[in-house]
Amino acid sequence: MTQYWLGLDCGGSWLKAGLYDREGREAGVQRLPLCALSPQPGWAERDMAELWQCCMAVIRALLTHSGVSGEQIVGIGISAQGKGLFLLDKNDKPLGNAILSSDRRAMEIVRRWQEDGIPEKLYPLTRQTLWTGHPVSLLRWLKEHEPERYAQIGCVMMTHDYLRWCLTGVKGCEESNISESNLYNMSRGKYDPSLTDWLGIAEINHVLPPVVGSAEICGEITAQTAALTGLKAGTPVVGGLFDVVSTALCAGIEDEFTLNAVMGTWAVTSGITRGLRDGEAHPYVYGRYVNDGQFIVHEASPTSSGNLEWFTAQWGEISFDEINQAVASLPKAGGDLFFLPFLYGSNAGLEMTSGFYGMQAIHTRAHLLQAIYEGVVFSHMTHLNRMRERFTDVHTLRVTGGPAHSDVWMQMLADVSGLRIELPQVEETGCFGAALAARVGTGVYRDFSEAQRDLQHPVRTLLPDMTAHQLYQQKYQRYQHLIAALQGFHARIKEHTL
Repeated sequence: MTQYWLGLDCGGSWLKAGLYDREGREAGVQRLPLCALSPQPGWAERDMAELWQCCMAVIRALLTHSGVSGEQIVGIGISAQGKGLFLLDKNDKPLGNAILSSDRRAMEIVRRWQEDGIPEKLYPLTRQTLWTGHPVSLLRWLKEHEPERYAQIGCVMMTHDYLRWCLTGVKGCEESNISESNLYNMSRGKYDPSLTDWLGIAEINHVLPPVVGSAEICGEITAQTAALTGLKAGTPVVGGLFDVVSTALCAGIEDEFTLNAVMGTWAVTSGITRGLRDGEAHPYVYGRYVNDGQFIVHEASPTSSGNLEWFTAQWGEISFDEINQAVASLPKAGGDLFFLPFLYGSNAGLEMTSGFYGMQAIHTRAHLLQAIYEGVVFSHMTHLNRMRERFTDVHTLRVTGGPAHSDVWMQMLADVSGLRIELPQVEETGCFGAALAARVGTGVYRDFSEAQRDLQHPVRTLLPDMTAHQLYQQKYQRYQHLIAALQGFHARIKEHTL
């Protein structure tokens, strides 16, 4: 009987499930769309009960379509987006809707903390910046605006912690994710009560569940879950992975010479390092990596391909192939039409919003699509340039995510950055990485390093056109000037409204 490992991946828009054999060969993938709720402007929520129903449905669909039985599944892992807030009440029931990492309701709280110098106080301990989607920001918002709900909190979790609890009935916060919450002391490798004291949410210290490892077996499929999904009761479930970590694993990132760019809802640039550094040029975000002594370092903002999805949804259906053909039909770096990819947040200040600049009557839909492609790449460059100050010997960028399927977009990234672009040929990095964690946890591999060496994926390469690079650098500088001008505009508006 062939054995399989199940990987679940819960992102911003989709819940996916994949089955893989011992050698990492895919036996099937199923996906279901997820609904995000926005009851007020700037809010992003998810119905927790509905998410669990979706999780059960995607597992059932996977088993049905693959022909694999629950008896054949040896272990299960979960990869999920980071940050946000999933709460249980004191009776272990979902406490309202989950709040997603793209939620911006806590903006005034974060702004107040910035004015009070709290980020500078936290960073040496947490190695995190402070922004609206962090669990701590959302907890403080609940304390101030929904005190009755805050008082009912029985357990604080994030996405994959909640789904793991649904599967097993065992609570825990997985380390690669909770280490980036501002609840966790990066040097000590554990929760730190001084952090919640500074943030004014010390009441939640006693409702933080144990920290669990990515490959640690945290529980087993319950009889109830087995009856609802077709899985076998007693199947082990491991801690799982923050999806950024899962992607870095699948991209084969293991040293300081190659970076990973994730292009999805979020623009993420990641690198792997040993040890923490003080006195760096930027407040880089660190997180615990899956190998002992290693950390993942990254820069991120919700400024990537979600902008294109919004545009196509609002302005008419158009296929990805048609978009690529339209963009490829125009001269590289041509014109002065710019798009600011800040529909869901910004890497240029809390007040910055999205829009086109330089639009004229001569512009067509193709020009707008090209501007979106360029704007997303330019936003990635903000993070990539900062990361290259930290990782100084990088000449290669490995890219994953939806845009990696577009040679037009990837060539643009190569031309703008001047870097060699490598495209790992692996689908569904979240599912694959989660199943990989399950294989490590169930003893197929001694550790993640051995697993990475054994499961290297083929890579496709694109090289930069250095003539186009010079043109794009000029346009990128103009993009930066536009950002600076708008930052000045927002600063003056803020000054006059105080």
